[in-house]
Amino acid sequence: MKKVLEVCLSPDLGGLELYMKNITKYLNSNAVINKKSKLKNVFENEKINYFELSRYNFLKLAKIIDKEKIDIIHLHWTKDLPVVVFAKLLSKRKPKIVQTRHMHMTRFKSDFYHKFLYKNIDMMIAVTNLVKEQLEKFIPKGIRPKIETSYIGANTPKLLSNEEKNSLKKSFNIADEFIVCIVGRIEEAKGQHIVLEAVESLRKSGIKIKTLVVGHYMDENYFNNLKNSYSNDIFTGFVSNPTDLMQISDCVVLATKKETFGLVLIEAMKCGVCILGSNSGGPLEIIDDKKTGLLFESMNSDSLYEKLSLIIQNKELKETLALNGKIKANKFFDSKKQFEEIKELLNKDI
Repeated sequence: MKKVLEVCLSPDLGGLELYMKNITKYLNSNAVINKKSKLKNVFENEKINYFELSRYNFLKLAKIIDKEKIDIIHLHWTKDLPVVVFAKLLSKRKPKIVQTRHMHMTRFKSDFYHKFLYKNIDMMIAVTNLVKEQLEKFIPKGIRPKIETSYIGANTPKLLSNEEKNSLKKSFNIADEFIVCIVGRIEEAKGQHIVLEAVESLRKSGIKIKTLVVGHYMDENYFNNLKNSYSNDIFTGFVSNPTDLMQISDCVVLATKKETFGLVLIEAMKCGVCILGSNSGGPLEIIDDKKTGLLFESMNSDSLYEKLSLIIQNKELKETLALNGKIKANKFFDSKKQFEEIKELLNKDI
């Protein structure tokens, strides 16, 4: 087994950062995180060992590489590329560099500096087929690393008993309303306003319905406008157990303008909850429309209104979509299977 160093110097705590934590734990590998990172508490709570350094300290990273006899650096945040490349070149071991690409690539800066960086990457793992196509399209062939695809998986959540669900509903004053859940950072690009608009229209048509908006705000003005405009809906703030809240919902919506993947959808599918996603980016590779979920036109509340109406009026359809979604997620989007795939890729001759 090659010795892997997981690197993520992002200061934030979102899907990318938590994925890095999860794969570090699964591979039992060394990890380097930002000393100002929100990941520190998570690593400490889960008793995962880590090194910490400042964003641009490639000298310290080179020393860690040599001291720990690292064979492969696996990075996730694109902004870490310069630090990792310079650390590799300054180290004695000269480890291979593998990047999991979590974000879309819309262009390639073809200046000398960027060509130099990509020339020093040995492999890129795209989280969707679309991302793989973008990497092949935009990175010039002469400097393009080997490219593989591996979908991100989700853990199988702890399923709540009916008693636990009822208790959780009671804590949010939820009675018998139809609950539409959206999980993620609260900012305009994530589309919370699209979901709230669609739900408000349904409420005005006489349907007992509420939106459960789960997540911390990134844009305070946007958040305050939503709270003031939609006082009938529920804003939970950050929660450590979003899959519990998914399980008290009738459906989970991903309304991002263009989501690279959409792990929230996978988590909801594994909970056995019906999903709806915008018809751009990652959801197109997750949802088989009208089989494992429903797609609606991106950033269009009228389109979402129509799709929500379908599952409100047809409970059997909602339950069938949820069941099919769960079967698909367990088969294709399971974190253990995906981590084994990554383990295999990292142990190949790169």
